[in-house]
Amino acid sequence: MDRSEALSRLLSETGFGGAERHPLAGDASTRRYERLVLGDRRAMLMDAPPSAESQPCPPGATPAERRQLGWNATARLAASRVEAFVAVAAHLESLGLSPPRVLGADCAAGYAVLEDLGDNLYANVIPNGENEVALYEEAARVLAHVHAAPIPSRMYGAGGANWPLLDYDALALEVNADLFVEWLPRAAEVRIDDAARARWEKVRDSMIVKALGFPRAFTIRDYHAENLLWLPEREGLKRVGLLDFQDAVRGWRAWDFSMLLDDARRDVSPAAREAAIRAYLDASGASDAEFRRELAVLGALNTMRILGIFSRLAGRDGKQRYLAFMPREWRHLARTLEHPALSEAKAFVESVARPYLERAA
Repeated sequence: MDRSEALSRLLSETGFGGAERHPLAGDASTRRYERLVLGDRRAMLMDAPPSAESQPCPPGATPAERRQLGWNATARLAASRVEAFVAVAAHLESLGLSPPRVLGADCAAGYAVLEDLGDNLYANVIPNGENEVALYEEAARVLAHVHAAPIPSRMYGAGGANWPLLDYDALALEVNADLFVEWLPRAAEVRIDDAARARWEKVRDSMIVKALGFPRAFTIRDYHAENLLWLPEREGLKRVGLLDFQDAVRGWRAWDFSMLLDDARRDVSPAAREAAIRAYLDASGASDAEFRRELAVLGALNTMRILGIFSRLAGRDGKQRYLAFMPREWRHLARTLEHPALSEAKAFVESVARPYLERAA
């Protein structure tokens, strides 16, 4: 059965065979979404062709095998697979949270029909008057709940979905952090010669060693204002709708917090930032000093990764709109580098990209 036949069957099985289909704006991924409208019924169609991405990381693969398989196997681990979304959704729903309910899925073909949670993204409702501090506090409590739950080794969901939760390990951290020195030199005022690259490897490895010593947690990974919805008609933690979690890994609690608070697309107010951290500490019982150290180290690694990705998207892929986000990311990096645990990293970035840090001050 080809993909078009699989889609027709799935739409018929879920009761949306005659639905109007309205494409939604795309993002940086290979996935596409359409809103299905049939009378007063709504749903979302996820279209994620398995052939559009390189293979995900096979469990137990060696670093050499992963490098041979490509970017997804080394750096991302996932690959925009429908079975990953469906399986992670089932796990999050089992925790009493609000991912979209999966109405039907054909994992082999790369399609899923999902509950339509609406358009009230944090990124939309906060500028229109919703209380930013309250919404970020609630998002932090969701993370505390997720991180407190046992970490599954494998997850299962509708349509035969079966997906492993892989370790975000030293290799993944390394190749992601290296984007910073591989793609930023294309920008003006960044100077990375062979000596600087050798110095970078020592700085990078030091940060990775610190990261690997932090406690592990189920990590949603792309947890930010454009993937969180406000659902005030629901109760408790269910008021935070969750999207775009198919890249979940066994990572670290502070990684999710870096994505939430060091948002590439919007400025999180200092009040909301501190309120979110306090809500998380209160809900989790974590040490303030230890958590902020984790947030600094993982935040620096994550922000360097994002700066490299945006530079690559602009330089290699011609997506110039990502350059508009980079000044904000430099501000995030400048702030994280102020932590005492990152003195070597700060000295390195000052030596190769001082003008960017000065403008971020």
